[in-house]
Amino acid sequence: MTNVSYHISNLLEKMTSTDKDFRFMATNDLMMELQKDSIKLDEDSEKKVVKMLLKLLEDKNGEVQNLAVKWLGGMLYTFHSSILNCLLPQLTSPRLAVRKRAIIALGYLVLTCNGNIFSELMEHLLAELKRNESTSTTRTYIQCIAGISRQAGHRTGEYLEKIIPLVVSYCNVEDDELREYCFQAFESFVRRCPKEIGPHIPSVMGLCLKYITYDPNYNYDNEEEEEEEEMMETENGEDEDQESDDEYSDDDDISWKVRRSAAKCLEAIVSTRHDLLQDFYKTLSPVLIGRFKEREENVKADIFCAYISLLKQTQPIQSWLHASDAGGKEEIPLTMLKNQVPNIIKALHKQLKEKSIKSRQGCFSLLTELANVLPGCLADHIPALMSGIIFSLADKSSSSSMRIDTLSFLHVLLCNHQPEVFHPHIKALLPPVVTCIGDPFYKITSEALLVTQQLVKVIRPLDKSCAFDAKPYVKDLFSGTLKRLKAADIDQEVKERAISCMGQIVCNLGDHLSGDLPPTLKIFLERLKNEITRLTTVKALTLIASSPLKIDLRPILGEGFPILASFLRKNQRALKLSTLTALDILIKNYSDSLKPAMVESVLTELPALISENDLHVSQVAIVFLTTLAKVYPASLSKISGSVLCELFQLVHSPLLQGGALNAIIDFFQALVITKTASMGYAELMKQLTSPIYSSPGGAAVTLHKQAYYSVAKCVAALSSACPKEATRVASQFIQDVKNPKSSAAVKMLAFLSLAEMGRTMNLSAQKELKTVILEAFASPSEEVKSAASYALGNISAGNLKEYLPFMLKEIGSQPKRQYLLLHSLKEVISSSPADGLKPYVEDIWALLFNHCECTEEGTRNVVAECLGKLALVNPSQLLPRLKKQLSSGSPHARSTVVTAIKFTISDQPQPIDLLLKGCIGDFLKTLQDPDLNVRRVALAMFNSAAHNKPSLIRDMLNTVLPHLYNETKIRRELIREVEMGPFKHTVDDGLDVRKAAFECMYSLLESCLDRLDIYEYLNHVEDGLKDHYDIRMLTFIMLARLSTLCPNAILQRLERLIEPLRATCSTKVKAGSVKQEFEKQDELKRSAMRAVAALLTIPEVEKSPVMAEFSSQIRANPEMASLYESIQKDSASLPTTESMDMN
Repeated sequence: MTNVSYHISNLLEKMTSTDKDFRFMATNDLMMELQKDSIKLDEDSEKKVVKMLLKLLEDKNGEVQNLAVKWLGGMLYTFHSSILNCLLPQLTSPRLAVRKRAIIALGYLVLTCNGNIFSELMEHLLAELKRNESTSTTRTYIQCIAGISRQAGHRTGEYLEKIIPLVVSYCNVEDDELREYCFQAFESFVRRCPKEIGPHIPSVMGLCLKYITYDPNYNYDNEEEEEEEEMMETENGEDEDQESDDEYSDDDDISWKVRRSAAKCLEAIVSTRHDLLQDFYKTLSPVLIGRFKEREENVKADIFCAYISLLKQTQPIQSWLHASDAGGKEEIPLTMLKNQVPNIIKALHKQLKEKSIKSRQGCFSLLTELANVLPGCLADHIPALMSGIIFSLADKSSSSSMRIDTLSFLHVLLCNHQPEVFHPHIKALLPPVVTCIGDPFYKITSEALLVTQQLVKVIRPLDKSCAFDAKPYVKDLFSGTLKRLKAADIDQEVKERAISCMGQIVCNLGDHLSGDLPPTLKIFLERLKNEITRLTTVKALTLIASSPLKIDLRPILGEGFPILASFLRKNQRALKLSTLTALDILIKNYSDSLKPAMVESVLTELPALISENDLHVSQVAIVFLTTLAKVYPASLSKISGSVLCELFQLVHSPLLQGGALNAIIDFFQALVITKTASMGYAELMKQLTSPIYSSPGGAAVTLHKQAYYSVAKCVAALSSACPKEATRVASQFIQDVKNPKSSAAVKMLAFLSLAEMGRTMNLSAQKELKTVILEAFASPSEEVKSAASYALGNISAGNLKEYLPFMLKEIGSQPKRQYLLLHSLKEVISSSPADGLKPYVEDIWALLFNHCECTEEGTRNVVAECLGKLALVNPSQLLPRLKKQLSSGSPHARSTVVTAIKFTISDQPQPIDLLLKGCIGDFLKTLQDPDLNVRRVALAMFNSAAHNKPSLIRDMLNTVLPHLYNETKIRRELIREVEMGPFKHTVDDGLDVRKAAFECMYSLLESCLDRLDIYEYLNHVEDGLKDHYDIRMLTFIMLARLSTLCPNAILQRLERLIEPLRATCSTKVKAGSVKQEFEKQDELKRSAMRAVAALLTIPEVEKSPVMAEFSSQIRANPEMASLYESIQKDSASLPTTESMDMN
């Protein structure tokens, strides 16, 4: 024994060493020693060991700290069984406080204990529940099960089949407290075990609906008799109530707790079961509406919460998916809700005048949600609501939050309904709102200004004629807002909203302001000079300048214009953009009031704004220049060379595309028409093309490929604006191509320009064009070949009659040029209108089908794209032909047909959609194709449908998902070894298919989440976390997304998800590895840490011991900690960094 004590004290001494390795080794040795059964510590040694262990938990070295945590966990782990045996008897303690603490302790135990101990605990609780010794202990056991479910729902699920019938039976026992605990237990099952509770939802909901009306101590009849329109209850019902009055006294009535817990349970069901929405509107909604008369304030608040949850679930999903794709399913609950609106208003409108502030706030919250979900649904009920709104606004005794809630509801109401419905009530509504503008509390003022701004639009809508006379109200609105606009010592938000509100008043009612207008505009000028309010003022001035009332802005233009010009220099992106929009409107509507000097002050600021660093600011600046060219052409001669210089630099930039490119094209067209000196057609053409013509041979290096397309589009735009020059230029381009001395770059530009011109002009006068293009197909330069192919396609689209038959003949007779000619055909099909193509469909179809078995994958892909886009021309005839081809014996033909279907699916509504929906199931059967490549393209097609048009596949997911999940598995038979010299390299032929399958899974998350069994889905995500680099990257992103979409399911699986993340984050790359390997691992770690950061945002995640341990490991390890911090910074600064980068 002495020897053991000596050995242990020796190790304890080493554990205080300054050397971290000594501390680590000593701790490790001590752990090993203490695990031996032969060792028994005396009390003194035990104290020393525990003290040392607690000290090591704060060790500076992460590895030592982790070891201590592991050791402590191990030590406690061995005591779990005895802890459980200690706690269980406490559940029957005569003291309720002791029972309560025992339940809390068990809650913490179930988080970490092993499966055997958990099942021992659950079996004990179930046995005791069945015994039902006394109501008091039964209550405790039900509370205990609810507590365990809240803490460890993922473990409780498997016992629900046994638990639910018992809890249901106890709901019928005459004991209100017991019933309350039963409903609390149901609520925790619904939230924590969503999958397992599924089959029991109908019975739980039935009980909730029964007991939410359970109020034996109160007769609602007396109230209802006063309202004649309400239904009378039966005589029988009244007698029962009379009897129950004798049994109960109001003091010991706790039936409200039962009603409250039933309401909370209903809210949990509503918020987790979107799929049952139609049932909710049939059965649950009428009952909840009937309970809005609830007498207990707290219960009423929970009933309102449950109904608000129902409304939130009904809200049409706002996402990038087009409304056209929502299908009819979304509409049914909305229609059902619409039919119940009268009952809701009937139940609520009297409560809007009740004394209870809490009730009124609940009513307004519910009505706000209702107005958001069904805009316009309250139009017929405005008279019923107005008196309540005015009551709450004018009621001096009510709290400020009451008035804020009322104002925010009023704002939503005004925004979501037609102006006419409010006109009869303006006289009564306006005074209390204006009074609120003058309220000393800034939040009320701020809300009131927002409402006033909307009221101005209602009183005098500018977008339609309106008979309502706004004149009597202008004075009150104006003077109330002016007071706030003048004040300098008020809250920032109030300042901004006063400016916006006054802007709206001037915009909509400026013609009634007469003498008040110039002084008000002067205040705007003052606010424009103030850094804090300038942005809001610029937006207000934009509004005023665009008003159809033609407000006279001359008093401030002279001084205001240079101030606006100076804003273009500021390093605030939002200010630059708003200022450019304001200047654009001012030039359009006030060009006669502007002096040349004013415009010049703006022009000098423009060159700095046009650059590839911020294409959006460039675009808005160019739009302003275009307006200038159209409205104020005289100023163009002053456009300094620097503006044009920047423009040409932008055209030659590889980043130019989309809106900015279209803006430049519009500007050049507007500019060339003005015939301004030194900015004519020839000069502009020369500047556009000079970089390509001037640099001999090496031009392809100086300009990016994208720049050639941009220049070609500008050339075509200039030519269409000056048709007289176009023929000459086209001939010049043809000569350039024929000239053997021309560089590849010149030829490429010539073909691209001819392509863009040919799309809109008829180039049939150019007789040599066909031969020139076909000769170019033999060019040594790939770039020239592809430009010639693009040219042929676009020129043919502009002149189908002459060019398309020629192209089809060439495709048939020229096997060597097939690939390029098919690309041309793709351009024709993509760019031509359906009517133009119809006469040629049969010929094209026959030709394409001859090539759909081509061995070259590139050619097959082009054929597939042509087939898919051609099918859109005449879907009813062509889609069945594609379907027929599925039975082809050749895997190449099958893969072509499936890829073709991918190209028929777009994110816009198309006539083909209905036909596709009927037969996409046949195409998805190729997910079971024996050929690997066919399965890969089938997954790509499925992904396209899930991403662009989910309605096509939503109803088929039950049959398709098993095949999709099957493709996520690693197939050993597809992995082979390749010898590369002395090295052996493994190649996984199944990787691309697995990757495609995981991409499909990710798309389904965004569009069909409600149709997925998320637990089955997570099984495959878990496998992906241990797969190849590419797939791990994908599953990390999926995990981050899942953390926000279904946090409860993630919490249930946390233990299995953390391990692979931990493994990735703590991987070390071998010292001699190549640079790419280091970069790959860094990217992988970063992605894994992003997933961890997302997991840590889930509420209650810190309760998980695995997560707590991992996050302490991250904090202790310097490398992981710095990576985690940098990711936190990235996510925190995302919106702001964007604007910073743009500057």
